[in-house]
Amino acid sequence: MRRVRMDANISGVRDSLSHTVVPHPGKGYAAQDVFTIGDLARDFGVTLRALRFYEDKGLLAPRREGLARLYSVRDRERLGLILKGKRLGFTLAEIRGLIAAHEGTAGTGLALTRERCMSQLTQLERQRIEIEAAIAELRDTASRLAA
Repeated sequence: MRRVRMDANISGVRDSLSHTVVPHPGKGYAAQDVFTIGDLARDFGVTLRALRFYEDKGLLAPRREGLARLYSVRDRERLGLILKGKRLGFTLAEIRGLIAAHEGTAGTGLALTRERCMSQLTQLERQRIEIEAAIAELRDTASRLAA
């Protein structure tokens, strides 16, 4: 697949929700590049099927050139947000809200997204406490069995 190169190489795309760098394309990519489905799958460690699924759900919108899907830098940013949302335990609808908030199209949905983030944070902290208790119990059991 041909890549359009019009700018200097980039080292990464900032994700403003977490201040982390979205995995950057390899050498030779530029800010105005388009990326194939294989490029994104490789760079983000996801399957082609997952990318098609996100497209079917309206979370990604690559342009088409014949049968080929061509993804933009914006699509890369969106994929980073999608994967972050999944990792944090959000539903696809909530991830759609995160994307809208990130892109400035959320309107009143932004408050709901903040509320949901706080709710998810509380739930994960509760789970961490439970996991830490289970780890302590297993360590205690293992040390008694070793004696």
